[in-house]
Amino acid sequence: MNIAIIAYPGKYTIAPSLKAVLSWCRESGTGCYAIRSLFAVAEMKAEGVLHAVETDLQALEQADVVVTIGGDGTMLHTAQQIRRFDLPVLGINSGRLGFMANVQHNQIGAALETVSRGEYRLDERFMLEATINGGKTFHALNEFLFTKKDTTSLVTINADYDGHFINRYWADGLIVASPTGSTAYNLSSGGPIVMPGTEVMVVTPINPHTLTTRPLVLPSTKELTVRMDENIEHILFSHDGDLMEVEKRPLEVTVRRSSYSLKLIQLPGQNYFDTLRTKLMWGMDSRS
Repeated sequence: MNIAIIAYPGKYTIAPSLKAVLSWCRESGTGCYAIRSLFAVAEMKAEGVLHAVETDLQALEQADVVVTIGGDGTMLHTAQQIRRFDLPVLGINSGRLGFMANVQHNQIGAALETVSRGEYRLDERFMLEATINGGKTFHALNEFLFTKKDTTSLVTINADYDGHFINRYWADGLIVASPTGSTAYNLSSGGPIVMPGTEVMVVTPINPHTLTTRPLVLPSTKELTVRMDENIEHILFSHDGDLMEVEKRPLEVTVRRSSYSLKLIQLPGQNYFDTLRTKLMWGMDSRS
């Protein structure tokens, strides 16, 4: 088994977890590939089974399993990089919440041993795909966001589903989230929690002007079309937090389920509802 490590030192304190992974690889004789700067962070040399490469892409080309060290932002970035590799991903949390990266530092050795024996199952998280004005295509594991920029005014957003008009939203913006993204910005904006693997996408307005406008859950098997006729300088579009410059007016975006997915390694004893309770304090009653 060969492991590729993806981590970003500037965002999280990754050194202790990184050193633990590299030490396990060295002791177990497991091939490990990581960008050169990560070995400096861990204060270890790339020698023997530890291989330094120049880019994450080069590490992924050698890997059977990907290990991310960081938080969910690192996982989102990894999802974009590994789309064409179809590799399982083990997330080690060194950030704050770590909703997808749920292996803690004291569990690293046991988790890697379990993975090396193949004693895990895959939690497949499908991505969403957005095509901008019939041209460029983007993919998101969490969500696409349509919102205003540099203005206090609300924006007007039209939405159609499978060729049928849904609504004309007057709001601060609109979120189109996958089940994985339902616990991110969507949840903060009043959208529902959706169990991963459910074949749906969630359309959630941000601070709508009318109280009767509520989030909508739609099958992801058909197309959602979002149109914004505002001036280009007032519009922001992003995929998993990455902004894209809008060059044409009106903006028309077609959203559907992507053919790509992120395959998260789920270890024995882990399940989604445990994660909800431990990470989000879901269902906690302060009276008890």
